[in-house]
Amino acid sequence: MDKRQSPPSALPTHFVDIHDVLPEEEEEEVDMNKETVDKVENFNGILNKNNIVRAREMNKRPYKGLNRQVSLETGFAVLKRESKAKDENRNVLPRSGRSFGGFETGHRIGTEAKKGDFSIFKTKGGLSKQNSLRPRKDRETWESHRTEENNGDADDSVPAGRYFAALRGPELDEIKDYEDILLPKDEQWPFLLRFPINCFGICLGLSSQVVLWRALSTSPAMKFLHVTPFINLSLWVFSLAVLILVSFTYILKCIFYFEAIKREWFHPVRVNFFFAPWVVCMFLAIGSPAIVAPKILHPATWLAFMMPYFVLELKIYGQWLSGGKRRLCKVANPSSHLSVVGNFVGAILASKVGWNEAAKFLWAVGFAHYLVVFVTLYQRLPTSEALPKELHPVYSMFIAAPSAASIAWETIYNEFDGPSRTCYFIALFLYISLVVRINFFTGFKFSVAWWSYTFPMTTVSVATIKYAEHVPGVISKSLAVGLSFMSTAMVCLMFVLTLLHALVWRTLFPNDLAIAITKKRLVNRERKPFKRGYDFRRWTKNALTRHDSSNKDGNKE
Repeated sequence: MDKRQSPPSALPTHFVDIHDVLPEEEEEEVDMNKETVDKVENFNGILNKNNIVRAREMNKRPYKGLNRQVSLETGFAVLKRESKAKDENRNVLPRSGRSFGGFETGHRIGTEAKKGDFSIFKTKGGLSKQNSLRPRKDRETWESHRTEENNGDADDSVPAGRYFAALRGPELDEIKDYEDILLPKDEQWPFLLRFPINCFGICLGLSSQVVLWRALSTSPAMKFLHVTPFINLSLWVFSLAVLILVSFTYILKCIFYFEAIKREWFHPVRVNFFFAPWVVCMFLAIGSPAIVAPKILHPATWLAFMMPYFVLELKIYGQWLSGGKRRLCKVANPSSHLSVVGNFVGAILASKVGWNEAAKFLWAVGFAHYLVVFVTLYQRLPTSEALPKELHPVYSMFIAAPSAASIAWETIYNEFDGPSRTCYFIALFLYISLVVRINFFTGFKFSVAWWSYTFPMTTVSVATIKYAEHVPGVISKSLAVGLSFMSTAMVCLMFVLTLLHALVWRTLFPNDLAIAITKKRLVNRERKPFKRGYDFRRWTKNALTRHDSSNKDGNKE
């Protein structure tokens, strides 16, 4: 008769729930650990009845946090008896989008985590006023609870790497399957929370058309088209109205949901759209009709629009230069060109108001940072995770900065010479390289951010018109007309799609999931999700090894 002990896998398996340790349960857990050690070392597979009763009592107690099942014979943590394979048939706890990555929201203190409660993104002053009405003891408990579980706080600064880890897509606007968010997914959020800063891309596309049609109506090389200035005036009025509407709506969002604004500021892609309103204003000033504005604008116009942009770029460029968590090689993406192209637009406006030295300064700053951004994106550094492998309309951002730099140089020096033509030819080559791969741009979900991808096409069209003025010919004029037609057609297509999504399909403003991610990833399928479980497994293996070695030594003796 074989007296060898049966392996652990052949013994009857018993499971208990392991919970977070409460202060008053420390002594009980010490007893449980001693019993567990005795059971593992003896391999008798018999569980003490007192421990069973104690485990059942602990299971009935209210608790918060996560739980796991642990086999007392083997010490391996399992979920639904899955211990045969490491990566096969792995089940994950279901999520509804209403919890903080597995933390039960129903047991939270106060009304902070109530289902459908969007107050965590409201302006902080309103929340503090509501909390002041609570009793002092409740306020202290609520504040300590927020400090302990700061993973669900909306006012915390989310690291840039967290956006890359939790989101996907060229615009970082889609939640990965295994991620959870702070707000419910299955109900519609308030309109202001669903109104992203990307909406200023609509203003970018329209205002750039104002500059284009002004160039078509005033350029000597385009006289054969006989374009009436009325088109420029109509587009200017319409663009100004859209800018006022979008700005007013976003100001309301700043007033009522300022915490959501902070989330967009920390977003690696959307932070670049904070430059968009000021670029739009400068576009409208440059393309203003002769009826509305004089030929030489007042310098106060440049100061009003360029100074906020300059302050923003000091902040962003400082983050790129400091080498911190938001250094350029970590957060670079095609939308980063928005933070560069404004320097060239500001240089054009500075030249219009008669400040050529300021224009030269902005051109130098913009061109230096454009080279850095271009090389960083072109190299596809391993640390840069935002640039997708497949093509996307976001790639049109590559042609915005060199074409704007070409126009700015021509405006400052009144010559389309070497530097201007160099920048123009770079933009033209990048434009052609994208057009020949037009079939790769299909199959993507429409969003309002696509509007901002139309203004690079318009900018290269204006640069081509300037090139046709200095290099007259059939080829240059035909190229200018063709590119202008393509950019105008694209803006018209965007306008029709926007109306369809807004009025017919009502999908223009879906829930903005990108701003509702948690500060830390609570569940990781690739790595060990619980350090305590991993330590317990390692301790169990060591105990089994010691037990086997002691048995062998006993048999030898």
